[in-house]
Amino acid sequence: MSHSPDTFELRIKVKPEHLDEQNHVNNVQYVQWVQDVAKAHWLKKATQEQQDELFWVVIEHVIKYNQQAFLDEELILHTFVSETTHVTTLRHVLIKNAETGKTIVEAKTTWCLMKNDTQKPARISDELKRLFSSE
Repeated sequence: MSHSPDTFELRIKVKPEHLDEQNHVNNVQYVQWVQDVAKAHWLKKATQEQQDELFWVVIEHVIKYNQQAFLDEELILHTFVSETTHVTTLRHVLIKNAETGKTIVEAKTTWCLMKNDTQKPARISDELKRLFSSE
């Protein structure tokens, strides 16, 4: 049975510390936001027991920068998981301008599930797969 992905959103207002020398959001900041929205999604969906036992690490980022964002703009970070293997997920993040709806950044990030006690990859159970799908 196929499920559609569960989507999650965060809103961010661009602050002075997010800017680079050209006065637009620094590319490194977008990478941080990609990680932040993924973590927030995990914390919202996972039980405390799952959070205590497991954590995620990035093994690959692919980012396309479409436009620039500037001071005081409100951005929407939209994320979902599209694919899952035994130990990895492919997570998509779209960062959009909240006012115009234009996509600023598109990211695809591969995450590996890890066990806290062994620091080794953990199998993604069917239960965990269901966390990231809407039924």
